[in-house]
Amino acid sequence: MAAKAPRKPALGFVFVTLVLVVLGYGLIIPVLPGLITEFQGGSTADASHVYGWLVGVYALMQFVASPILGALSDRFGRRKVILIALAGSAVDYVLMAWAPTLGWLFIARIIAGLTSGTVATVNAYVVDVTPPEKRAQGFGLLGAAVGLGFVIGPAIGGLLGGVNLRAPFIAAAACTALNWIYGALVLPESLPESQRKKFDWKQANPAGALLALRRFPVVLGLAGTHLFSMLGTTMLQSVWVLYTGYRYGWKPAQVGISLAVVGIAGAVVQGALVRVVIARIGERRALIAGLLITIVAMIAYGSATDGWMIYGLVLFGSLGGIAGPAALALITQNVPDNEQGRVQGSLSSLTSLAGVVAPPVAAWSFGVCIAPGAGWHVPGIAFFEAAALTLIALILALRSFGRERLVGAKKN
Repeated sequence: MAAKAPRKPALGFVFVTLVLVVLGYGLIIPVLPGLITEFQGGSTADASHVYGWLVGVYALMQFVASPILGALSDRFGRRKVILIALAGSAVDYVLMAWAPTLGWLFIARIIAGLTSGTVATVNAYVVDVTPPEKRAQGFGLLGAAVGLGFVIGPAIGGLLGGVNLRAPFIAAAACTALNWIYGALVLPESLPESQRKKFDWKQANPAGALLALRRFPVVLGLAGTHLFSMLGTTMLQSVWVLYTGYRYGWKPAQVGISLAVVGIAGAVVQGALVRVVIARIGERRALIAGLLITIVAMIAYGSATDGWMIYGLVLFGSLGGIAGPAALALITQNVPDNEQGRVQGSLSSLTSLAGVVAPPVAAWSFGVCIAPGAGWHVPGIAFFEAAALTLIALILALRSFGRERLVGAKKN
């Protein structure tokens, strides 16, 4: 009997992987702040500070590990790194489901951060299997996978959390285990042996990885845009559950529904609109338009006086999602194929850096502004801060586009 031909790597395979990754993450979003609040004796203000540090610790570990995992994916292939990342996530969810104290939650997040690398490796996978002119569409499809995962995950997590705050963590562990099995048995490798690059600790450590971006001037300029954009986005994500619970009295189920709406809107924009918009106006204009929309949306989130307004703002704000695929496409078009893992690891490291800084700042700002006797009662403060950070990202993008080397890059 003739041996079966190996599966050909394609976007469809990695799309499934990312859907399951986000599904597992989305399951715990509506309930993690509630679990922390239980450990803190029911104080929302105290829980907000702990929540910020918990998210920050994960991001710090991710900052250290992402460049290493990205470089390993350039050396040993994407599939193996994805399996390592999924195994770490499974351990994380099991520990959080069992954790009897806050300390165990921190241990779980440290493990998850050190083994995180799925998103960066998935981005490199997209570069492996798509030509440069179609990469924005490929990244848009990944954005749709994220949106789909957020449709299902938070909705189910909110419902399970209404029964037991620990149940979503068990469900997330099961989802991640399923994903690992899929990766081990179905997901094909996308990086041929001939395109792999020797592992180098000098470029794999966080500082070396970021300094290495200097070799790609276009990438270096847009990396600043990526950093500040992620700072703003992470500010929003860090206080969404706390903010909607405090200001509108939303319970886990309502939070889950709101995040499902975010997911649906994001999936539509990333899966359909990105391809059309970028084909018409190009990556640069799409990046600028997306950042402008995000700035307006952030200000509106922080100003909304009634919960029903949030849903309309989500629909509008989701249009800003065209910025991410546009930026990633511009970056990947200026990097050699055998260094995509390193560069994606560097970008993931910047995302992690945003995750180290933004959650504690957002949570602290929120906690200070809602604390009893606060002189300045502004529950939406974190959203206003996010708008300012996104404005800086826009300014950096415009400066990058004005540089001579970027002007001479591939035309949209």
